[in-house]
Amino acid sequence: MRRLDRTHASSDRSTDDRGALAKMVMTLLDHWKLNTEEQAVLLGLAPSNRAALSNYRSGKPIGTSRDQYERVGHLLGIHKNLRLLFPHDRELAYRWMTTRNKAFDNLTPVEVIKEWGFAGLLLVRGYLDRARGH
Repeated sequence: MRRLDRTHASSDRSTDDRGALAKMVMTLLDHWKLNTEEQAVLLGLAPSNRAALSNYRSGKPIGTSRDQYERVGHLLGIHKNLRLLFPHDRELAYRWMTTRNKAFDNLTPVEVIKEWGFAGLLLVRGYLDRARGH
């Protein structure tokens, strides 16, 4: 019986954590001033999936798929890199994802992710990791 209780508590905590993660990433996407389609694409959802975005915004748990977890992790990693690269210019850190960049053939990082999917997300994250010397 005790094991069952711990498992259930762990499951509740996991669901709570995924809900907090969902709210966190939605707040980040809002800071980046992305439209609904861009938000969905960055999370690996169909561009028209407004329902999932609304659910995440209200704290419903992010999906349990590895793809979504990894995407959220990379998006938060991108945010961390930007905050460390531009510690005194929060506005620039938030605007960077939608600013054209010569390193990406004059595309914005969001456009790179839209065009290349998960590989584009890795490309943007890797670029920022290298910019920070990691």
